[in-house]
This record gives sequence, structure tokens and C-alpha cells, in this order.
Amino acid sequence: MGPNDILEIARDAIFVMLKIGAPMMLTALVVGLIISLFQALTQIQEMTLAFVPKIITLFVVFVLFLPFMVSTLIAFTQGLAGRIAGVG
Repeated sequence: MGPNDILEIARDAIFVMLKIGAPMMLTALVVGLIISLFQALTQIQEMTLAFVPKIITLFVVFVLFLPFMVSTLIAFTQGLAGRIAGVG
């Protein structure tokens, strides 16, 4: 296994990390922007108003995207194990 293989594995790992994290991060961004806009318009500066809806929304998104996240991790792990077994 040479340096090119290691760089390719690292690049694939970063891509998998972005694929897994993107749905939750984008959802948190959108919900945070909506709540911030609502707070700015109504001048309500309550911390729980920002915290509770974001947590609930992230939990729902996590449950919905869990099969996608698991299948992505399984595919990456199997590919990585295949590379390791192919080298040995």
C-alpha cells in the first residue's frame, strides 16, 4: 500500500464524513436561520425558543436519514476491508 492508496482512502473518508454529516448540518442551518429570523422579527430573545425546535428537528432528521448513514458507512467499511484484504 503506497502513499497514493493512503491519500485515496483519506479522500474517500472525508467524502463519506461529508455525506453523513450534510443532512443534519444543513437542517440545523436552515432551522437556525428560520428561528433567528423569527426572533429578530418578534424581538423574542428566549434561549429555549432556539434550542428546543432545533433539537427536535435534528432528532427527526437523524431518524429519517439513519438508514442512509448506516448504508454509507457499511459500503465504506466493506470497501476499506476489501482493499486491506487485497493487499495482504
